[in-house]
Amino acid sequence: MYIVVSEDKNELGEKAAEKGAALINNTIAEKGSANIILATGKSQFEMLCALIRKNIDWERTICFHLDEYIGLPITHPASFRKYLKERFVDKVSPGKFYYINGEADAQKECLRLENLITTCSIDVAFVGIGENAHLAFNDPPADFTTERSYIKVDLDENCRKQQLGEGWFTSLDEVPKSAISMSIKQILKSKHIICSVPEVRKAKAVQLVVEGEVTPEIPSSILKEHPDVLLFLDKSSASLLK
Repeated sequence: MYIVVSEDKNELGEKAAEKGAALINNTIAEKGSANIILATGKSQFEMLCALIRKNIDWERTICFHLDEYIGLPITHPASFRKYLKERFVDKVSPGKFYYINGEADAQKECLRLENLITTCSIDVAFVGIGENAHLAFNDPPADFTTERSYIKVDLDENCRKQQLGEGWFTSLDEVPKSAISMSIKQILKSKHIICSVPEVRKAKAVQLVVEGEVTPEIPSSILKEHPDVLLFLDKSSASLLK
């Protein structure tokens, strides 16, 4: 894991997007197309804003959605489908974008997505780290062993409180208790991983991930076992690191 610390989250987003764009462009030059994974959430705002401004032939990309709440309509402000459609897809028009439909039957949707993603290799994954150190919606203790590409997960209270705190919902009761998430093993199959983690509220999770042991209780700690991870922090999120 290579760590890049920026002055603030805007600089973090720019640096992460610059590196991600270079990886995507190099892949397109080599293979003719690139397969990428996109995360959502408040922590990805700056990175995505910078990424869509990069000179990338988006028609040559195939994009996969990382996670989505179960039962939440696409019209809801917290819908990750809505988030990605408005902030990314409508702006760059990728060749293909495979959304997770949280309103469909969860098991059938997991199988549909697995059948799609297992037909290709992922070149670049853009991810974040949750306040409870979750990776995608794999809350602690995360399943490090499942071979399934997408799984139905229960969201723990700390994860749900994070979503409330970020302003996506008006009460904790409104936050869904389950989601469809890309699995840990599927994320780790990505050739390159760009992990963007701004803000002081993520500082404890960052410390646990970087300085702690690799354990399902710290889901994102598994990133340390991947051969090519770039962890982009700002001074706030890096503030507890030794």
